[in-house]
Amino acid sequence: MYTNNKVGNVIYKVIEYFGDDVRRINHFLKVYGYAKMIGECENLDDSMQEILEVTAVLHDVGIKVAEQKYNSSAGHYQQLEGPPVAKKILDELGYPDDFVERVMYLIAHHHTYTNIDGMDYQILVEADFLVNINEDGLDSSKQGLDSIRKIKENIFKTKTGTKILESIYLSKVN
Repeated sequence: MYTNNKVGNVIYKVIEYFGDDVRRINHFLKVYGYAKMIGECENLDDSMQEILEVTAVLHDVGIKVAEQKYNSSAGHYQQLEGPPVAKKILDELGYPDDFVERVMYLIAHHHTYTNIDGMDYQILVEADFLVNINEDGLDSSKQGLDSIRKIKENIFKTKTGTKILESIYLSKVN
């Protein structure tokens, strides 16, 4: 299933899609960076790595439609509205159907933390948490640190993701 397409083309399309929404662009670029690094350090095969990287770029594309349709950026609306947007972008870029189906599945579940069914899914969730912890301000209070510890215990499974979480958010308090 490895396509050897350029993830940069997907990034370019998603930047165009978000337009001047710098916050959303910066968010997906940070998630992409963590996902790429964790996937490489966890030795994913080329096919799964490509799916992971493309999904990390596209994971929140549903937020724009969710905000327009429901006046909400809630995760379940993103999961609902993201896959059709991602499909359109990936179809335009010529990705194969099986690749597109997996990306759509991951987008449709990236805020669902039960029944994680693959390393691409696990790493996507971890990368999104690494970014959201900071963007949501969890890292700046005692209560936030307790939440981060619970996230570590309940969500993080990869060796690399766990070490990054500890290094960034828990190293000064352990």
